[in-house]
Amino acid sequence: TIKTNGDTVTITGEVNTQEEAEKITLAVGNVEGVEAVDNQLVVANPTPEAKYHEVKSGDTLSAISKEVYGDPMKFGVIFEANKPMLSDPDKIYPGQILRIPQL
Repeated sequence: TIKTNGDTVTITGEVNTQEEAEKITLAVGNVEGVEAVDNQLVVANPTPEAKYHEVKSGDTLSAISKEVYGDPMKFGVIFEANKPMLSDPDKIYPGQILRIPQL
């Protein structure tokens, strides 16, 4: 369920994986006008939570990958973790929040 209260969105319900919960939270939170997401999703099969990265001007997935994983070639991991929000690894924008999964 998705409910709005001003610029805050509350999401509730059950999902199978932590990844699903994180992707839903990101999809809702990256909408213009949404300032906060109150994630009350219940995860049936919990795993460690991913980290998040706010895109800054000049960032690329390769640069973020090098910063986080020490290897710019692992940018595909970040790209896959943010589908379907991202459709092209070269199209990210400042202010966007990306999911950075653990390897």
